[in-house]
Amino acid sequence: MIAAPGTADARLEELSAWSAATLRTGAFALAPASADASFRRYFRITLEAPWHGHPTLIVMDAPPPMENCRPFVHVAELLRGAGLHAPEVLAGDPVRGFLLLTDLGARTYLAALDAKSAPALYGDATDALIRWQRATHDGALPPYDEALLARELALFPDWYVGKHLGVALAPAQEQTLARAFRLILDNNLAQPRVFVHRDYHSRNLMLSHPNPGILDFQDAVTGPITYDLVSLLRDAYIAWEEERQIDWAVRYWERARKARLPVGVDFGAFWRDFEWMGVQRQLKVLGIFARLYHRDGKAAYLDDMPRVMRYLRGACERYRALGPLGALIDEIQSGAPPGAGMS
Repeated sequence: MIAAPGTADARLEELSAWSAATLRTGAFALAPASADASFRRYFRITLEAPWHGHPTLIVMDAPPPMENCRPFVHVAELLRGAGLHAPEVLAGDPVRGFLLLTDLGARTYLAALDAKSAPALYGDATDALIRWQRATHDGALPPYDEALLARELALFPDWYVGKHLGVALAPAQEQTLARAFRLILDNNLAQPRVFVHRDYHSRNLMLSHPNPGILDFQDAVTGPITYDLVSLLRDAYIAWEEERQIDWAVRYWERARKARLPVGVDFGAFWRDFEWMGVQRQLKVLGIFARLYHRDGKAAYLDDMPRVMRYLRGACERYRALGPLGALIDEIQSGAPPGAGMS
């Protein structure tokens, strides 16, 4: 018998029935497995008797037309083909948006990270990232091109500034922001291009064997080589002092050079690219977190905004060309209604 959580949920009932038909048994319990910033939901199936050796499984609900589970299947194959620990897709109904997956466990990097565990965990994540980047080949993933990068940057004025802070930019401020965006995009687009997970951080990496298990990869693209490292080391959900960020970035850079990835011989130039890539991501993330709150009613992300803003302000202070962007952010914050943003 299926034990489904919560109140009446027609979509969950359909998912439960599909799972029972796929497994050819109703002898299992179904419970929420993880939260997601999209419309996707994940449930853990605990079976009374193992199914092909699996005591637990994960079932994904990706409701059309809001979600498309086909990219997930494709990228899972690429990751596993690169020797990485991504879920195996055991069964699926892409028309209805259901997938049955192997279970990578319940403990995220975020739950496992502390000062003692961090070096080993980030070492494993770095090794996995290099294997992923080495697997890059043309045509396998969409490009992280100027149009996509620019659309992401636009989330900042649209959702963070306009909706969240309630500030209307003056024409001169709009011009300052446009000039900053142009500089950021020029840097991002000049970087060598590799496979990019696009959300390679502590909530999407699982403590597992082999380590790490990798989740939430369906939006993968081919793009700037520093992007996933920024996601990992300037994580929206956990922060480390800059000395440790630099140390881990150096370790990545050294391993990447040995692996013949397209990183230059000057770590200083690589670190600059890392920071400028981070600015693009941080502007995007602030916009996304504002949208999750105002459009989707997901307030928890507000608590992470100050951490992301600190990353952004720090980079703007370190690079003269980004100084006008930092000054603009100060102007925007000071012009916001009392209590807005709180970052």
